[in-house]
Amino acid sequence: MNKPHHEFATEDQTVINNFLSRVPQEVAESFNEEQLAHIKAVFGAKTWGNHSVDLRGTLRIPLVPKRFYYVILLGKNRRQLTRSEQQISLLAKTLAIGTVLLVSVLTGLLVLYLIKSALGINLFPNFSLGIWGWFKGQF
Repeated sequence: MNKPHHEFATEDQTVINNFLSRVPQEVAESFNEEQLAHIKAVFGAKTWGNHSVDLRGTLRIPLVPKRFYYVILLGKNRRQLTRSEQQISLLAKTLAIGTVLLVSVLTGLLVLYLIKSALGINLFPNFSLGIWGWFKGQF
């Protein structure tokens, strides 16, 4: 098969060259530079080695004859998110913020309740949630 007329020089372009070599020549020649850039973004987004945290190693577990490897990579996400990924990200952020707010409000209410109980203030006569008694029993 003849190589397509789109030929890239850098090593980063091997994915796009491999892709173009697998499609019919007339199809490969029909792609413009913008289309090729999008194809490369989808198939060749390789930015390994540029992470804030890059931990790699192997583990040997006693009594297991095989070795296992681990890779932990953390860093800024530099790729473009699809619409569905953006929606999922927004939902996750909303849930995280909502959870933090809920826990903060509940913790604040608990602290206020404990302070109220420590000062001997009863808002409703002959009624207790039992939290103050439990708290005193712990300390």
